[in-house]
Amino acid sequence: MKIGFIAMSGIRAQNEELMKLGLTLPGFVERSKVIASMPSLSLLTLAGLTPPRFEVEYREILDLKHAGALPEDYDLVAITSLSAQIFEAYAVADFYRSRGIPVVMGGLHVTSLPEEAREHCTTVVVGEGEPIWPELLDDFERGRLQPVYLQSPRGQFDLRQSPMPRFDLLDPEKYNRITVQTSRGCPHKCEFCASSILLTPSYKLKPVDRVLAEIHAIKRIWPHPFIEFADDNSFVQRGHYKELLRALAPERLRWFTEGDIRVAEDPELLGLMRDAGCQQILVGLESPRRASLDGVETRANWKARQQDRYKEAIAKIQSHGITVNGCFILGLDGDTPEVFDEVLQFVRDSGLYEVQVTFQIGRAHV
Repeated sequence: MKIGFIAMSGIRAQNEELMKLGLTLPGFVERSKVIASMPSLSLLTLAGLTPPRFEVEYREILDLKHAGALPEDYDLVAITSLSAQIFEAYAVADFYRSRGIPVVMGGLHVTSLPEEAREHCTTVVVGEGEPIWPELLDDFERGRLQPVYLQSPRGQFDLRQSPMPRFDLLDPEKYNRITVQTSRGCPHKCEFCASSILLTPSYKLKPVDRVLAEIHAIKRIWPHPFIEFADDNSFVQRGHYKELLRALAPERLRWFTEGDIRVAEDPELLGLMRDAGCQQILVGLESPRRASLDGVETRANWKARQQDRYKEAIAKIQSHGITVNGCFILGLDGDTPEVFDEVLQFVRDSGLYEVQVTFQIGRAHV
């Protein structure tokens, strides 16, 4: 039996009006190409969990579109997608279902709106895919594929049992960044974020030896890779990460990750990050104004309590040769029209190397 793992690659912005208003700027296009060039780690991980009796193939929709036709020699198709490309993903799912090929869909969007997704596919996976995939494949072989697979609250996946992602399925000439996950989840619970709400209620770590094994597998294909660590919040457990960073230093990597502003509190950690090859850390600042941050982190109002340290922390991180990509959200409850100018002024004053801005669309209260 043959399984097709299809990733929805390409620029993650599908609003034509926004593109006309400025998303064609060189910086946006450059970052979009970087994101689009990264393979789907979730699908490669599921491929790594698939028994060898199955033939597996990893394809990206952008390449398939350029080829002119979708392959039809699959017995099962697995698709994952972000919300920005979900309608295109549904069209692919509809195509395969119309050919009598069962389609499994998962990911954050499907986990949020499983009933919507069920209209386009045979099966939806709600939650983490790893603990569900073996059961799903067994049901598929027995001809009893279920319409919905729900992750049990007790079925949280243990990253200590992580399979080796099938990096060998990728075309070595195509990718300029490869993703590796060292942790999953976040101790904070920000109201807008999926990591601690949809993915996992706990913070989970992948053992150092497993991370290194993935790095070595990647280097056998790409001798000098740029690694994007697909973590929700790296460096939460500093002792573990200091051990990992010391192990990474001899690998002579260049890498990017995401973390929170607390990394600035630990000079030893920053030095280890630099020595291990960290080029940039993405930090969710959300807003320069305390009123807008109030209540954003729902467990302890943590982000509002950090606001007065932002500029000092950015300077400290960047003084170690690690650039900061600061993320802001416009449309928070405490925002007024003046927040646009305040964000711009904060970026100028803080010396942020890069900036990412997200517009939050509110829901009407009924």
